[in-house]
Amino acid sequence: MMKFSIVTVTFNASKHLEESIISVINQSYKNIEYIIIDGGSHDGTLEIIRKYENVELLIGDVGAELE
Repeated sequence: MMKFSIVTVTFNASKHLEESIISVINQSYKNIEYIIIDGGSHDGTLEIIRKYENVELLIGDVGAELE
């Protein structure tokens, strides 16, 4: 079975993120790698992500590439 990677990029996305996570988890196709890349949120986004043990979290510095 082919493995699919789903990547979500977030920044202060607590209002809608959990709905997205649940949608990915509830897919009938189960060979999924789910990665969330966060830009350093301060609104509870990280706490939401950490509730889901099967989601890989990467945290980056927003704007670091622009300096």
